[in-house]
Amino acid sequence: MYKAHFGLNTQPFGLTPDTQFFCELPTHVEALNVLMIALHNGEGFIKITGDVGTGKTMLCRKLLNELPEPFETAYIPNPHLSPVGLLMACANEMGIEYPRHIGQNGLMNLINDFLINCAVNGKKPVLIIDEAQSMSIETLEALRLITNLETEKQKLLQIVLFGQPELDEQLCNKAIRQLRQRITFSYTLKPLTQKNVADYIKHRLRIAGMGNLNIFSGLAIKTMHYYSRGIPRLINILANKAMLSAYGKGQSSIGAKQVYLAALDTEDADTKLTLFSFRKRYLLLLLLAIVGYLYLWFPMTSIL
Repeated sequence: MYKAHFGLNTQPFGLTPDTQFFCELPTHVEALNVLMIALHNGEGFIKITGDVGTGKTMLCRKLLNELPEPFETAYIPNPHLSPVGLLMACANEMGIEYPRHIGQNGLMNLINDFLINCAVNGKKPVLIIDEAQSMSIETLEALRLITNLETEKQKLLQIVLFGQPELDEQLCNKAIRQLRQRITFSYTLKPLTQKNVADYIKHRLRIAGMGNLNIFSGLAIKTMHYYSRGIPRLINILANKAMLSAYGKGQSSIGAKQVYLAALDTEDADTKLTLFSFRKRYLLLLLLAIVGYLYLWFPMTSIL
């Protein structure tokens, strides 16, 4: 809607994870480096966790696009499946054909044969699972059994788990402690700092074709960081609404007011706490000003 107004080629703050907009922020670069090192080392299980909206799916898709040969990837975006359902999903992603009423053991044997064939041909299969916190304990145990498939020298399958913090809670269950012990590399995505937020917004504006990368004022960036808590998805929502607000009033720049109004209209932005803290700050400043005024006009000596 506001593309022509701001001179954009495309929407800069969409919610769909588009790797064209991948920003090399410290936490995402570190996570990607961990993934690449672990996969090249042939580790069995790798885990990346982060709160809702911190960029896990974006990182997941970036990994899918970046992995070079001889890696062969299989991707399961929704693993809320039974153990047999998970094995079927793996087989489908790997291009393995199987009879309609095959059981868990039969699927395991077919996957085993496929992985051995990959090893013989110098390929390295990688199973990437997004939203891994939605998996049941039984399904996680079935996943562990897949990693039992190995030769004397190497794992036949490497698995990358992307999930919310609830995944760590799942992995604390004693029933799957063997799986937890096999996770050799892990990383937790961190919220963005205020500087990261500024860099992130400018990066997305640049990719979208924006000429003026400073349309968000310094105070707008601070406000954005405060309300979004450094979470990329919330930044996208607030930035998009703030630009819509500026467009509606024919303005070419975005200030703290537009970001604040966007936060009021966003479910996950806790504006009540913010207003209360701001009010306390202003009351304190007013009190200090009154005390200073009284001190200047009514010195302690005259009072005494």
